[in-house]
Amino acid sequence: MAKTRVGIINVTGYAGIELARLLWGHPEVKLTSVTGRSAAGHKLDDYFPHLAGTGLTIKEKLGECDLVFSAMPHKDSVAVIAPLLESGLKVVDISADFRLKDAAAYPLWYGFAHPLPNLLSQAVFGLPELHRDRIKKARLVANPGCYPTGAILALAPAVKEGIIGPDIVIDSKSGISGAGRTLNLTTHFAEADEDATAYALGGHRHLPEIVQELAALRPEPVPAVTFVPHLIPMTRGILTTAYATLTPGRLAEGSQGEEELLALYRDFYKNEPFVRVIGTSPHTKHTRGSNFCLIHPAIDHRTGRLCVIAAIDNLVKGAAGQAIQNMNLMLGLPETTGLTAPALFP
Repeated sequence: MAKTRVGIINVTGYAGIELARLLWGHPEVKLTSVTGRSAAGHKLDDYFPHLAGTGLTIKEKLGECDLVFSAMPHKDSVAVIAPLLESGLKVVDISADFRLKDAAAYPLWYGFAHPLPNLLSQAVFGLPELHRDRIKKARLVANPGCYPTGAILALAPAVKEGIIGPDIVIDSKSGISGAGRTLNLTTHFAEADEDATAYALGGHRHLPEIVQELAALRPEPVPAVTFVPHLIPMTRGILTTAYATLTPGRLAEGSQGEEELLALYRDFYKNEPFVRVIGTSPHTKHTRGSNFCLIHPAIDHRTGRLCVIAAIDNLVKGAAGQAIQNMNLMLGLPETTGLTAPALFP
């Protein structure tokens, strides 16, 4: 039986590179076409020696495919995706161009008016843990952002079960690869090494994704989310710590409440192949190179607050790995195909 032909638009960014790495070892699909305007004409394994043996040439235009990943920057992706959909192809978009359901949010958060608002309702937000059944039937999947992936997974059980109030604080710390490969003074080695900084204090563009998905789990009261991202001097990984006030009476006092909380989280994610609810605080190194999300829920008994810590690899579960997880669902393959490798450690 012929393998499904897949292509990558813009293979030269970090998400595109990681897609190529993971797809090359996928047993049920064949990576047949990759594009990248800045590297057009180069052999993929010459341009990225760690991908030796692929034999592909980076081109300006996509070749014949059955499913396409777009790793274009936001605003640019929507223009290339529309013709692909019209030609009958399935698409997983790693940009933000189809994540938000409200077209009016794009000028506010991304600085452009969405040219195809009619497609926003058709696109499925690609977080399998929440939208698996819809992803299976989708032609266009909007891969979540890296920060929202960790934050939503950390909070979804608590929001869904109503054990917390609407006031939520999310603190996330990301490795520098999350900023992409474009040269930037902020991510220059001499600037970023031995440094840590918060940014986007007025509101990060991933915030509306988080609010959109949490509100869909429990619409009332509308979650009031403060989200503060931080840049720290490591290459990969996101560590998210989320805080919210516990609803009185929903959990028992003391250690029994802690046991109930852990049981609630484990029950919520009991059938999820890539979410592990663990009994200790996770490290980013525990997820490096893997598609797993590690979650540890805890209670601050002094203040009556929930404190949840989640760790992911921003380039795998936060981007390329989750995109392949979505692809597997769209193609009717076992969801874990090509994604079961454990994390690299140390």
